[in-house]
Amino acid sequence: MIQQPSQDIAIAANAVLAKSSVAELRQLRVDESGSELKLSGLVRSFYHKQLAQETVRVVAGALRVNNTVRVSG
Repeated sequence: MIQQPSQDIAIAANAVLAKSSVAELRQLRVDESGSELKLSGLVRSFYHKQLAQETVRVVAGALRVNNTVRVSG
């Protein structure tokens, strides 16, 4: 199995969020830092925070997902 560089994974994670049918998820950001992907931004519900995390996890591979998304509302 060929392992993708984590920077490519961060790009893929941002692309997956950008294509989401949920508008709030399209405004979030994913950055690569060491062995993790950092998910950040603002959503209006804990459901959307969790949905964003699970959406990114699909492409994260072996990288840890650090969900720092804030919930406001």
